[in-house]
Amino acid sequence: MIKLFRFLKPYWFLVVLTLGLVFLQSMADLYLPTLMSSIINDGVMKGNTDKILEIGAWMLAVTGGGMLVSIVSSLLSSRVALGMGRDIRSRLFRKVTSFSLEEYDHFGAATLITRNTNDIVQVVNVTVMILRMMVAAPLMMAGGILMAYSEDAGLTWVLGVAVPVLLVLILALAGKALPLFQAMQKRIDRINLVLREKLTGIRVIRAFGREQREAERFGQANEELTDTYIKVNVIMAFMMPGIMLIMSCTQLAILWFGIIRIDAGDMQIGSLMAFTQYAVQILMSLMMVSMVFIMVPRASSAAKRLNEVLAVDPTINDPGANADAVAPAVLGESAAKGTVEFRNVSFRYHGAEQNALENLSFVAQPGQVTAIIGSTGAGKTSLLNLIPRFYDVAEGQVLVGGVDVKAQTQADLRGKLGYIPQKALLFTGTIEDNLRQGKADASETELATALRVAQAQEFVTEMEGGLQHTLAQGGTNVSGGQKQRLSIARALVRRPEVYLFDDSFSALDYRTDRDLRTALKAETKDATVLLVAQRVGTIRDADQILVLDEGKLVGQGTHNQLLDNCPTYQEIVASQLSQEEAR
Repeated sequence: MIKLFRFLKPYWFLVVLTLGLVFLQSMADLYLPTLMSSIINDGVMKGNTDKILEIGAWMLAVTGGGMLVSIVSSLLSSRVALGMGRDIRSRLFRKVTSFSLEEYDHFGAATLITRNTNDIVQVVNVTVMILRMMVAAPLMMAGGILMAYSEDAGLTWVLGVAVPVLLVLILALAGKALPLFQAMQKRIDRINLVLREKLTGIRVIRAFGREQREAERFGQANEELTDTYIKVNVIMAFMMPGIMLIMSCTQLAILWFGIIRIDAGDMQIGSLMAFTQYAVQILMSLMMVSMVFIMVPRASSAAKRLNEVLAVDPTINDPGANADAVAPAVLGESAAKGTVEFRNVSFRYHGAEQNALENLSFVAQPGQVTAIIGSTGAGKTSLLNLIPRFYDVAEGQVLVGGVDVKAQTQADLRGKLGYIPQKALLFTGTIEDNLRQGKADASETELATALRVAQAQEFVTEMEGGLQHTLAQGGTNVSGGQKQRLSIARALVRRPEVYLFDDSFSALDYRTDRDLRTALKAETKDATVLLVAQRVGTIRDADQILVLDEGKLVGQGTHNQLLDNCPTYQEIVASQLSQEEAR
């Protein structure tokens, strides 16, 4: 929690001003019972109307001033806390966007969303409470005890009994609530995870008739969260009645023993009234502390989760950002612009027992199409993910344009690449907005050319609004093949040095696949093209084909060469084409 308070530094003046105003408000609250004692003892009891009016005017002024100060301090504390929350949220977002896929895999999307929303709200709420009460509660307690003692020392023993009892109650209940608050955040993560999977996988769930099963999963997560909330509320239910019981017993004891002292002539009525008010203020300050104790454990758990994210050092950094993570630049011999080279590359996913890729070496030249094929799990997508540094190699080097990717900034490296993912992803907005993700300042001609080459111009023209047609979240209002073609068009708009097609033709029919590859050949003639595919028909005309099997490169060459010397490729071809079609 304390680590997050560094975000208060930009607001130090407002923090000091807020604490100063809270101090003034506390002084006003402590001064009012003294004025009430004076108005009773020196005014009412003596029948002095002028004294009553004079002190009454002071009481009205102090009350009005305290109210004004309270309003201003509340506004300032809210401004500080919400500003801090905004800064934490921005910092967390920047940190998450700097993560490699390894860090994303470690945390998971559901918990990152919860931490950036619910957890920050908990920290903001407790910050407001602390700014309003960190000065007021101790001051009211200490000041109240001193002022009560000055009114009548003989009754102070009542407070000496009540305050420790109240503190023990608060600490005991808070100690039981802390583990439950920590568990609550995990329960919220769980329910967000289940809900997210339910919403994103609704088609699969319905297709397999698993609605009931998913309802049970959500119900279980919901019950766990509800049970935790109930346990917390049961504990908290004892706190307020317990506090009120102690406060009532304390007031009763003060009145009982105070009246005895008044009868004995040792105390005045005004002093008893003031003493009662100070006792209420003391116990109310402890009540404020109890409210903080209710919120601090949960906020502390939330702050810990936020610090876990902020403390992570991304494993992939730009040159100079992390000396240990950056290899020196390695220039290839007369490497052309856009050349992609793998030198003895091995790669393993975090926590995996064996390598996903093993000792790969090849060169993809500009003006050529390098196709990658292999069985499911052979490492095709893993290979492609190493080029834009979504992951870093465990051994060896990946070079783009003759320079090690680790020696280039991520922005510069990815600016050279046009990436079309295996699962086409479109963003909410117009078709034009999605195409401009590839190049923000693309001209209308460039957009039209990209759509034509990607075989998307026809269906885009037929849509209402054309390029201004609005896509739903995830592009759910277009077909799978249309999403793939729009993703390809987005990359084409960029006109990169290297194209990375990760099985980007899988949703296309054979005719569209053929027409698209024919148009691409002319459009990408000066660029390096790496193409992952499952269909032999998509890659048979490639300049070189890389055959992967269990992460190893078991074949490299043209279609005809591999048919002669690569058994793995022969098996793939035989499963898809007849002998006549293969040749």
